Amino acid sequence: MAEETTVEKTWRLMLEGDPTVRRGDPAVMEAAYAEPRLRVLFPFPSHGCLTFHRNSQFPWSNDLPFIAGGSTACNVYGPLYSSVLGEGLMPQEAAALVVANLPDDCGPAFEGPWPLPDSHTD
Repeated sequence: MAEETTVEKTWRLMLEGDPTVRRGDPAVMEAAYAEPRLRVLFPFPSHGCLTFHRNSQFPWSNDLPFIAGGSTACNVYGPLYSSVLGEGLMPQEAAALVVANLPDDCGPAFEGPWPLPDSHTD
């Protein structure tokens, strides 16, 4: 049996309610996990939001849409609150809207930090 990836383990622990990992609204997490394209991204719940990242360690990619809110009403925002994609949605609708707005090249998250722009000049 293959060893769990960081993404798989994080999702599993979050859904189990493990106190050692960040937790968000259970309905939102379950709806997001039900979407295969979101299930392969790194989930990061914080401040009432569930963000998704292309990598498993800080700094995060921060270039994907995300869900804010809980089981009774969710909003979906573009990366870093750049736009409002949907308001007053149920968790399943919010997760589907995030998927509909993912870039085509958004595959499974990779292990490690997000590449930072080259900080030195020639």
